[in-house]
Amino acid sequence: MTRKSFLKRLAALPILSAIWRYLPAQASDVSSSLPLRRVRPSDAAWPDAASWEKLKQVVGGRLLKVESPIAACSNGADAAACEKVIKDLQNPFYVGDQPGATQATGWVDAWISAPSIYAVAAETAEDVIAAVNFARVNNLRLVVKGGGHSFQGTSNAPDSLLIWTRAMNKIVLHDAFVGQGCDKSQGPQPAVTIGAGAMWIDAYNAVTTQAGRLVQGGGCTTVGVAGLIQSGGFGNFSKRFGTAAAGLIEAEMVTADGVVRIANTCTNPDLFWSIKGGGGGSLGVLTKVTLRTRDLPEFFGAASMTIEAGSDAAFRQLISRFVAFYRDNLFNPHWGESIVLGPDNRLAINLVSQGLAQEQLDTIWKPFLGEIENSSQQFTFKDRPRIKSFEARYMWAGEVLRKYAPGAIFPDPASKDRFWWASDNGDVGAYWHGFDSVWLPETLLANDQQEGLAEALYSASRYWSFQLDFKKGLAGAPPEEIAAVRDTATNPAVLTAFALAIIAASGPPAYPGLSGHEPDLVLARRHASKIAQAASELRKVVPQAGSYVSESNYFNESWQEAFWGPNYPRLRAIKQKYDPTGLFFVHHGVGSEEWNADGFTRKS
Repeated sequence: MTRKSFLKRLAALPILSAIWRYLPAQASDVSSSLPLRRVRPSDAAWPDAASWEKLKQVVGGRLLKVESPIAACSNGADAAACEKVIKDLQNPFYVGDQPGATQATGWVDAWISAPSIYAVAAETAEDVIAAVNFARVNNLRLVVKGGGHSFQGTSNAPDSLLIWTRAMNKIVLHDAFVGQGCDKSQGPQPAVTIGAGAMWIDAYNAVTTQAGRLVQGGGCTTVGVAGLIQSGGFGNFSKRFGTAAAGLIEAEMVTADGVVRIANTCTNPDLFWSIKGGGGGSLGVLTKVTLRTRDLPEFFGAASMTIEAGSDAAFRQLISRFVAFYRDNLFNPHWGESIVLGPDNRLAINLVSQGLAQEQLDTIWKPFLGEIENSSQQFTFKDRPRIKSFEARYMWAGEVLRKYAPGAIFPDPASKDRFWWASDNGDVGAYWHGFDSVWLPETLLANDQQEGLAEALYSASRYWSFQLDFKKGLAGAPPEEIAAVRDTATNPAVLTAFALAIIAASGPPAYPGLSGHEPDLVLARRHASKIAQAASELRKVVPQAGSYVSESNYFNESWQEAFWGPNYPRLRAIKQKYDPTGLFFVHHGVGSEEWNADGFTRKS
């Protein structure tokens, strides 16, 4: 008896027929028809209560009816309870632990955070399989969330079923890992396997603080591991260690047919490549990843200061001086993080280093600081220089930072090890007014191009503050790291970019309908216009600029080219192979051009 015949007989049995929808599909089951419209709760085809109850049984009771995170603030609710919830939502760890909440609360004229109808709080790959198959058979809008950090709103959607991987957070270190099927082609190497729902602070605590090694991950400690890898993923030290995606050795993913697939260079290599920067939520549901770990440098370090120019002309000169200083002294694998330029004629420097002792840091910065101090009529230190080297193992050590660098972090009250950086606090609950990013090529640092770059930076700063994020441009990185990132789906523009310019603005958490917490739409649209003008100035020197998929303009009309460049056709073909009916949809994700804006109706 063939498998298909067996499944048909099984479906005909009254007692067992409900199991049908939880079994993996054959290719013909997936590709036989293209749904034109997904169902909503108001539709007759929406699964009935008995169907949802069966799904709940299959996933061990882990099917949740999702509530708004501010349900305690509904009419007639206790005021104290509402105030507590609003306060709790200022903690990103609390936000991540709520199935109906997202790190951002929305984006003007784009999206607003809205909970799914139901969520499968997945603990195993089998839970994910059941949810994927249920969504496919019932033609439901499906959402995947681990950390919930998507600025584009891809980790939430009303009228949907959510696969919530937060509880899939196990971390296992390996001394000698070899990918499945790679015994003959791949030598063993130190690695770490991380569940898809883990946050980077947990990975850093396990790998660096406890084990004394390094895993390349995200700069923000509360970002989900799986989402960052699928976006490409930059961290504090990407200029030396590449992207998180480039460090991926193996992944486990549930695809649209409800099958668990191992992906590495030897098994499903096309899927493996697409996971590395192809964007989260478009190709399947990651359940765990295995990443390369490295020897930990002896030292990490930081250099921070804020310099104010006394006039517009002086600020223009300050930009030129820093561009030259950066090219000659900081454009190398030792340095990462960012500077900020703005209409207030201030240059805020917040950089990090790796592999440099205190004496080396002092030597590097002495000439630049001397120039500023000798030009006191033009420039003033608003924040005095702080340049410090420290033992690398303490970079993410929560207990140590609470004691020695309390102003740099916000500790999680529920955990001695968890914290988020003070510089990331503005992102918690942010309602985005606008956002754009532009990769700036290293050719702009050439002697005959520096003045043009400085002029573009100055012109952009007249409209809005923006940062140059040096860790998100890989020019200057070691050749082997460039080669590893080249073998990912990320736009190749990153390989020759010295920085990613990020221009953004947000307001406080927005909860429409909740008095005192409604978004200021007039202000938001005004800010969005300023951001567009600033970005336009930068694009004068980079007309066809690439843009980082996770930090980009929601309304970018050329998103395929901006996010993935020449890699998009290959990604599109892989999407068609593994998800031919378009079960997985996110805004400006691979294949999303086939659907309308909310992912419910297929375009003709």
